Amino acid sequence: MTLPVLTHDVRIVDTTLRDGSHAMAHQYTETQVRATVRALDRAGVEIIEVSHGDGIGGSSFNYGFSLTDEMKLIAAAREEADNAKIAVLLVPGIGTADDLRRAHDAGADMVRVATHCTEADVSPQHFGVARDLGMETAGFLMMAHRTSPENLAKQARIMVDAGCQVPYVTDSAGALLMHEARARFEALLAEVGDEAWVGYHGHQNVSLGVANSVIAHEAGVRYVDGSLCALGAGAGNSPTEVLAAVFDRLGIETGLDVLALLDAAEDIVRPYLPRWPKMDRNAIVQGWAGVYSSFLLHAERAAERYKVPAHEILRRCGELGYVGGQEDMIIDIALTLAAEQSRG
Repeated sequence: MTLPVLTHDVRIVDTTLRDGSHAMAHQYTETQVRATVRALDRAGVEIIEVSHGDGIGGSSFNYGFSLTDEMKLIAAAREEADNAKIAVLLVPGIGTADDLRRAHDAGADMVRVATHCTEADVSPQHFGVARDLGMETAGFLMMAHRTSPENLAKQARIMVDAGCQVPYVTDSAGALLMHEARARFEALLAEVGDEAWVGYHGHQNVSLGVANSVIAHEAGVRYVDGSLCALGAGAGNSPTEVLAAVFDRLGIETGLDVLALLDAAEDIVRPYLPRWPKMDRNAIVQGWAGVYSSFLLHAERAAERYKVPAHEILRRCGELGYVGGQEDMIIDIALTLAAEQSRG
């Protein structure tokens, strides 16, 4: 399997227009996408991810409807990017092979196939379609804290054998402590590092996304994800502009223009933020209890509707071990809490 040629020490992938879609309640406009892609492209970002927060095909009652058809957003992004590649996320069971073909036709150059950290065996058919289309491929092993480093590496092996060029340690809950993140990076590199690049996707729920990104580079990880203004699920992603500044201070080459990214964050993204991603009680509980970051808005809506605490909904999601795709169970928890309150 041929791997992408990397020209820098670290390849920063920006997910403002995909993971950020969670925080935007999937209400991105074409104008916002075009402006953000232009700014990221000018700043030297090589890969820009664009799709519904839950991936292509995610616009639905269960996950939230997109304001603008995602294929239209992908096509708009492709038109604005002079140098950057456009990536999409695909979660098997939400997105289909046909969705992937349509995304490719719209201009997507890369797909990141995302599965729960112990379910990589549902990904091979999607990697096969992507490779047939000539797309670059990455694999997201989501909720990476929920399995051991050794088993995570075995799951990465399944993806790489299926055609994945970049398996990711994906800290969907922002829960990994620094030693836990390092152990997973080292396990994946030991298993597939001679055959694939390794990536890291972090969240800021306990404020370790950037720190873990530095540890990732020290371990040998070459792909690192970020979002402008940290825009993403939960407390947000590792901020792209902060990653660029930190790596620059460390003398680690990313090819990114730090000042251009700061301008993009402040002048392009910040004006359309529905709220600034923050480490408040709800987001911290997600990282502490190991809860999927995209549950945040769902839990807050249920809390308001049923007059129960959102942080308690999230804590119970952690206790019950819910994972991405089980957003509908949040309502059950809220109803249970409401019944408990009424009994007093």
